[in-house]
Amino acid sequence: MNKYISLTIVALFSVININAQVSFNPGLRGGFSFSTISETKSTYKTDFYVGAFGEINITKKYALQPEITYSRQGSDNVGYYLDNTEPKTVKYRDLQLGYLSFTLLNKFTFGPGIQIQFGPAVDVLVNDNLDKVETYNDLSLITGVAYRLPSGLTFEARLKKGLLDVFDSSYYNDKNDYYLFGSYNTNVNIQLGISYAFREKK
Repeated sequence: MNKYISLTIVALFSVININAQVSFNPGLRGGFSFSTISETKSTYKTDFYVGAFGEINITKKYALQPEITYSRQGSDNVGYYLDNTEPKTVKYRDLQLGYLSFTLLNKFTFGPGIQIQFGPAVDVLVNDNLDKVETYNDLSLITGVAYRLPSGLTFEARLKKGLLDVFDSSYYNDKNDYYLFGSYNTNVNIQLGISYAFREKK
């Protein structure tokens, strides 16, 4: 019986100690977005992202960070064939997709402010200029590195890779002009920017 009581006391103090270390810091993030859509003949689109987050510091080395971010993505100079032309004429168009992204990020800190970041995201399509939408949602995986200053300002670089097919293989516009797409078109998004966590005043 004494053994179980001792274990219970140790477990209780461990939980209390963990709770004493946990802190919450809200913050803002934003920067440049460089995106493309896989298996398309196109160039990277340069745009922006902006969002907010809540940093839950579990230990000094690990934090869990829920985020909500608006990200403008897509591809520039996407090639397509004009219908009813001989020989086939290739034209180009910029495609834009705006997503509201809900992310659960894991952050590990090593050394003086160096961070490794990774986690999943659910993306909801809120605006676009597509003629035909295959799916309004996307699932993404995020990985990145960051460097955090003592002030709370952080410089971030992330790669966000979509998992769902953005278009179907027979994507076309109202004029039946067929685009030069492969069969599996996913979002690829590179984010370079900064974030700032507001710390509690002591």
